[in-house]
Amino acid sequence: MDHSHALSALRDLLLTHALDGIIVPRADAHQSEDCAPCDDKLAWLTGFTGSAGLALVLRDRALLFVDGRYQVQARNEVDLTAWEIHHLHNEPLADWLHAELAAGSRIGFEPLLMVNSQYEMLNATSCNLVALEDDPFEAIWTARPPRPDGAIRELPPEIAGESSADKRQRIATHLDEQNVDFLAITLPDNIAWLLNVRGSDVAMSPVPLSFALLSRHGDVEWFVDAGKTSGLPESLLASLTLTPQDAFIARVRHVAAGKRIQLDADYAPVALRFAAEQAGGEVVWQADPITFLKATKNAVELEGYRHCHRQDGAAWVNFLAWLAHEVSAREAAGDPLTELEAQQKQLAFRQQQPDFIEPSFSTISAAGSNAAMCHYHSSEKTNTPITGANFYLNDSGGQYHNGTTDATRTLAFGTLDPQRRLHYTAVLKGFLALITLQFPTGTQGHQLDAFARRPLWELGLDYDHGTGHGVGHQLLIHEAPHRLAKKVNPWPLRAGNIITIEPGLYLEDRYGIRIENQVEIVESYPGFCRFSSLTLIPIDLSQVELQLLSEQEKQWLDDYHHKVREALSPHIARDARPWLFAATAPLRVKAG
Repeated sequence: MDHSHALSALRDLLLTHALDGIIVPRADAHQSEDCAPCDDKLAWLTGFTGSAGLALVLRDRALLFVDGRYQVQARNEVDLTAWEIHHLHNEPLADWLHAELAAGSRIGFEPLLMVNSQYEMLNATSCNLVALEDDPFEAIWTARPPRPDGAIRELPPEIAGESSADKRQRIATHLDEQNVDFLAITLPDNIAWLLNVRGSDVAMSPVPLSFALLSRHGDVEWFVDAGKTSGLPESLLASLTLTPQDAFIARVRHVAAGKRIQLDADYAPVALRFAAEQAGGEVVWQADPITFLKATKNAVELEGYRHCHRQDGAAWVNFLAWLAHEVSAREAAGDPLTELEAQQKQLAFRQQQPDFIEPSFSTISAAGSNAAMCHYHSSEKTNTPITGANFYLNDSGGQYHNGTTDATRTLAFGTLDPQRRLHYTAVLKGFLALITLQFPTGTQGHQLDAFARRPLWELGLDYDHGTGHGVGHQLLIHEAPHRLAKKVNPWPLRAGNIITIEPGLYLEDRYGIRIENQVEIVESYPGFCRFSSLTLIPIDLSQVELQLLSEQEKQWLDDYHHKVREALSPHIARDARPWLFAATAPLRVKAG
């Protein structure tokens, strides 16, 4: 589409509202990582399709702020004659506003799309933030997609492991202890967990876009479009009060007078604060307790993860055995296999698994320099051959009936140059340093992050993204609150948490490397935890400089590959077994 027309139309709106600028986040009212098409205003305005970023449109300048994962992608997707690219974290919007704009500049924003923590930072600048009462894009986005109305289904107790009634009572007891009257729940995955439901509004994100109010007595008012709930059991619906989704802000304003309303400063729209305070309510700023409770999986959920990873591992092995043959055969025939062909075949292998529902995120199938873009997605325009001359990176996962998977493998189909081998070995050593770590229960994610980076730091290298993230139980692929990264993450890690470990390296216009396993945190000794791998996929050791690995690292790889071989050999295609046994052979056999 013509994004210049969108930018021009938004600038006309600035004049209409007497604004000097407007903030356009890559967000919806739920702060979803994956927005419904109707809510992806940033993509419509700029052409940038990444999952994190925001724009600042002024009368004479336009700025796009994206994090380190998207610096290359943004420059490839947007018109650089119209947009300046800035780093979301290294040069935050609040700092830019304070340094570059005149005091009193009127900057518009949508209160439903901005959380309180961001509002406070921006409001501390010399600019004047102007809350817009209406969605400004309604007037200029003429072909805007409709709001999604995906059906909502029940997650049976035998998969959830706990009834919705018990979960509600747990949260209500917490609210009563804190003398809080209502918890405003704005995160759809928290609602899905609380009610034991799953949605289909956004592909690969099985959450119902909705809001909820939970009282200290355990009563739930669910703000959801009625057409979505027709497939839910009457027993569940009878235990709830159903209200149209658009009535949420008005309802908060109605119930807030004289009451204490708990809001999450990092996720709840600041519009809720405005509504509660205008009605005479007291806002209690605390993280939604569901977020942390949800992150500690019960025994049934944990067994579900283990089961779906066996299926996902079988699909991966069938795919990798096929890929190893096809890459060499097709290259020899002068018709090399491409990224999109590999991606489609991998999906077909996953679809053979009995509990597979859909991918858990858009597959990253990246050959050569495309892998240098952390969140690259192949297209007909960028589709690149997979050959023996460079790395091929595949980051993919699945939504299964009893869990969610996420894994990355970087593969080579020929002998690569010494620098690539050294870099691959450094990433592997970082992966091994973290996955073999034992740490005190309650350790926080940022306290572990450097273990994975040290081998790269020793080469003067680093990567500009986190080292790991939480994963939901048939929910979001990136689940709060746990994260392994440089940035402080004050949430304690403990047994029952599910996260990923995924160090990498990205050299623009050259290649990218990432190795990722999903892991369960388990107790090792009293007061200590370790990581237990859920992912069951061979790690490509063909490019590893084995002399740089310690004996302990080699032993871990041998033990891991033995586990993979034993777990998957009964479940894979017969013609994939030779590849599996070769890929998981002990290192002393490979070296010989």
